[in-house]
This record gives sequence, C-alpha cells and structure tokens, in this order.
Amino acid sequence: MSKEMPHPTLPLDSVLGGDCIEVMATLPDESVDLVFADPPYNLQLKGTLHRPDNSKVDAVDDEWDRFDSFASYDRFTRAWLAEARRILRPDGAIWVIGSYHNVFRLGTALQDLGYWILNDVIWRKTNPMPNFRGRRFTNAHETLIWAARSERSRYTFNYEAMKALNDGVQMRSDWLIPLCTGAERLKTRKGGKLHPTQKPLGLLHRILVASSNPGDVVLDPFFGTGTTGAAARRLGRRFIGIERDAGYRAAAEARIAEIVPLGAEALAVTTPRRAEPRVPFGELLVRGLLEAGEVLHSLNGRHRAKVRADGTLVAADVRGSIHQVGAALEGAPSCNGWTYWHFRRAGETIPIDILRQQVRAEMRGVV
Repeated sequence: MSKEMPHPTLPLDSVLGGDCIEVMATLPDESVDLVFADPPYNLQLKGTLHRPDNSKVDAVDDEWDRFDSFASYDRFTRAWLAEARRILRPDGAIWVIGSYHNVFRLGTALQDLGYWILNDVIWRKTNPMPNFRGRRFTNAHETLIWAARSERSRYTFNYEAMKALNDGVQMRSDWLIPLCTGAERLKTRKGGKLHPTQKPLGLLHRILVASSNPGDVVLDPFFGTGTTGAAARRLGRRFIGIERDAGYRAAAEARIAEIVPLGAEALAVTTPRRAEPRVPFGELLVRGLLEAGEVLHSLNGRHRAKVRADGTLVAADVRGSIHQVGAALEGAPSCNGWTYWHFRRAGETIPIDILRQQVRAEMRGVV
C-alpha cells in the first residue's frame, strides 16, 4: 500500500475535463505517487502520407498535436512538467513517452526542472507501421523516460516483480510489446481509430507493476481514451485523468467502468527476501511452535540436534545457532539453518522454515 493515505481533496478515480496545466494547478502539492504522461508528439507533418496503393495513412494530424514552433512546444512542456513535479510526492516518479520528434526535448526539460532520470526504456513494437516512402528506417520504437522527482527520492521499484514477470531474468530496458490493435483498440462508429495514439494495456501494466503499489495515486495529464485508468483500476491503483476532449473522456469513462479490479491475492507482487520481517529462531519457542528439548534432524538425516531454551542448538560437543551448528556438523563454511533443520510431526519430517513463514504471515496480518 502507499506510505501515506491519499490527500482528502483529490478527485480520485475520475476523468477531469480541461487543459492539463490549468487542471493540475488545482491539485494539492505533493499528493500524487506516480505520473504517466503521453504528451503531444509535435510531429511537424508537412503533408498527407499515402501507402503504395495510394490509400491515406491515418496519421496523427489532430489539432492538439500542432505547435507554432519548437519554442512554443518547449514552453508548454516545461509548464506541465513543472506542475507535475509540484504535485508529486517527494518519493514520487514520472514516466513520459515520446518519439524521436519530441523525446529529446522532454529529456532536457526533465533535467532542467530537477527531475532525476532513472532509465530510458525502449518500447519495441512487434508490428510497426512500415516506412512507405523508403527514405528512412522503419520507425519501430518509442522511448519512455522514467525519472524520480529528485535525486533524493526513494522511488518505488518492484525489482523482484519485474524479474518474475520476465521469467526469472532481470528485466531489460528494451520492451517488446505489440501496438494496440484488435478488440483492445477503441473504434469510431465508422470503424476507424477513435484515438490515433492509444497505447497498449500491456505497456501500462508493466509500468504500474514496476513503479507503484496497490493504493497509489497515478495521474495521467493526457488521458486520451483511458489506458492508464483502465490499467490502474485493474491493478488496484487510484487514478486521476485529465483530458480536454469530451469524446475521449466519454470513451475513457465507459471503458474503465467495464474493468473488473483484481483481488488482493492477485495484486500481491514478488518482494525480495530481505523485505520480509526478520524472525529469530527463538521466536518459534516463544510462540510454542517448538519446545525446548525437542530434537531436530538434518536435511540429509545424518545429524540430530536438541533445541535449548535460549534458542540455540546442541549436538555432541557443538553448540550455537541453527546456522553455526549445521555448518559445524557438515564441515562447511556456512549453512542456512532454516532449510537444513527439520522437525517431526505425526510421522512427517517438516523444515523449520515452514514455522518461520507462519510467523511472518502473522506479523503481516495475513492469518
């Protein structure tokens, strides 16, 4: 869960209409845990793009993507990024996504405003649009910048969860995810794209699992058709969306209303062992899970040791902790006593680590 409760005046789980800078200015300082932003690309399109069969490409040519100059775009970028930083909590973070047209300008603004860049992540598209004119490489990726509010921020990074999501291997900074297509793509009544730059849910799923926790507040100042809100609702995060287009707002609200949130068990993410509560072996005696004088057996069955009242073991002339006695008996430099020693109940041989996990669950209030 979040380290702090959400600010009482935040409009949680809602889509706000209006200009993102003006709306963010109404939100309280240091009230948001994470920002995901997919700002205008400022594509600078000079004409209509056609396929080889002369059909028109449905490119991003909307009014919201047009700026008079780079200077105008930079002023806009710095204004919304400054507001985003103001409302981020001290340990908050931001993700911004862009193409080669704007991502370098975004990166400069982030650093100039005091954000601390953590990673740039390349979203490699499995199904990019071809380069029809044959004058450049096929543009097959977009760049995400992940940045903490400041260099001192203790930002959230669920490293073990990302490793688990990647089949036990460290998650790299190049993500292979397909474009939003098929049933996921919202369409107009005529069958065209409702929004030209709708992002895939899989992208937001990975971002939210990586850098937020259930209950955290996620803000998206360019909400569009609500992919951030849909992912947040599914994953037990609270969201605030800002979108000036009424049609997009309506589509986003309808889409999110159909999302069924995951249960608490499904929302839990893998955490490193060091994050688990420390349980001394003696705690098992205090709680009556083991008794002084009880005999423990080694994993290989060759050794036995008796539990002493102070939480140490004794075996022949060896005395010490569960780890020290196990290492001495095996002639090894070290030993994990929790997995080495076993106790017996009703004819079964059970590792004492089972008892430690039981105590940890009680400490977390799980049972």
